[in-house]
Amino acid sequence: MEKVFYDGHEFDGFKIETPKGVILLLRAPHGMLGCGYFSVETADRIGDALAIVSGVKNFEDMLSSPVKSVSGAAVELGVAPGINGAQALLKFL
Repeated sequence: MEKVFYDGHEFDGFKIETPKGVILLLRAPHGMLGCGYFSVETADRIGDALAIVSGVKNFEDMLSSPVKSVSGAAVELGVAPGINGAQALLKFL
């Protein structure tokens, strides 16, 4: 785990190298921002707040990339497709 800082806030960053890429996840107190490896359907099934960004290679990319999909719990917190990853994480505080 690595600490990622944005706008005065601290988030938990998880990075897993795979043979063909990298799996990335940023965790805030009330939700998560994940790369395209993660499934909104699974998050919906268990009630997690999750926003997905795709085509990212590092945490900085995640913060600036547009959110592609969101779970129902994330929608309830004000997250919507089109906002950037940083905006989504701030809504998960």
